[in-house]
Amino acid sequence: MLPLAIPALLLVAGQALDLVNLFAWGAPVVVFVIIPVLDLLLGQDALNPDEVEEVPEMNKERFYKFLTLSWVVLFAALLVWSMTLLGSGMFSTLGAIGWIFSIGIVGGLGINVAHELIHKDERLETWAGGFLLSLVCYAGFKVEHLRGHHVHVSTPEDASSSRYDQSLYNFLPRAYVRNFLNAWKLEAQRLERKGLKPLSWRNELIWWYGISALALVAFTAAFGWLGAAFFLGQSFVAFTLLEIVNYLEHYGLHRRKLENGRYERTTPEHSWNSNYFLTNVFLFHLQRHSDHHAYAKRRYQVLRHHDVAPQLPAGYAAMVVLACIPPLWKKVMNPRVKAYYKGEEHQLA
Repeated sequence: MLPLAIPALLLVAGQALDLVNLFAWGAPVVVFVIIPVLDLLLGQDALNPDEVEEVPEMNKERFYKFLTLSWVVLFAALLVWSMTLLGSGMFSTLGAIGWIFSIGIVGGLGINVAHELIHKDERLETWAGGFLLSLVCYAGFKVEHLRGHHVHVSTPEDASSSRYDQSLYNFLPRAYVRNFLNAWKLEAQRLERKGLKPLSWRNELIWWYGISALALVAFTAAFGWLGAAFFLGQSFVAFTLLEIVNYLEHYGLHRRKLENGRYERTTPEHSWNSNYFLTNVFLFHLQRHSDHHAYAKRRYQVLRHHDVAPQLPAGYAAMVVLACIPPLWKKVMNPRVKAYYKGEEHQLA
């Protein structure tokens, strides 16, 4: 839950040192500089819960569900509080940009919570996940991720699976556009199977994007153009962080095509895994992505490490920074992908 407190802690520190505008930029420093260093110091944790004795009990623990649902409420409150501070005029122009960027970083971490929620069967959780995504203008993720990404992951049909030697900056615009359009396509197909029209009140995307539009109107009405800039700005930073994480989660990995023309079943080998302790706690075990894709309904608290899964050399926080520098990313990751497909070099094409 600590990411939700980062903006308030930065504000207190900035006011104490009379460096409010500098500390407004603090979230990316905490997440992408301090956390990677602490990751290295604290090390990895490959411990798996016992499937017979521990997993059934951990699945029933309400505490874990309480954390994810609380995130939704607290993030909504954080948005309002953050905008109130921004509207008070306490930041310079540069400080205001930093503040929006910092809140967007927290929103990007919040999308990870939404990701956990939308995978569940209980309506309260799925609705809470959709609402959280609406607060960062990326509700299409709820549809495309479940019905698109998880079906086509690590194949050419998936815009969220980056190709071998593809740069982040080639990946991002394709991911933005294709994932948005594919969400509407998938929802239209679902409605058509039920004999309903795509432009129907039963189209969940209309509801979720409607919430985004209402939030934008509310921020604009209360704070003018600055409110609109804040809401759209933090949203852009949040869903861009999501897509950067998508980029690194499946980079260069491909499911083999079978003789019948279908792709092999998704296994832990088709996602990069990372067991760095601190970022796993920060990200609700998202870094155990290999287990998540192989067993998508498992709750975050019981996700497992698999020895057969390809391993990232660092936690997600460090890998996001690396991905933003394509030559360095390729220097680190391309040899790992090549080694993974040694003897099957055609998989790299």
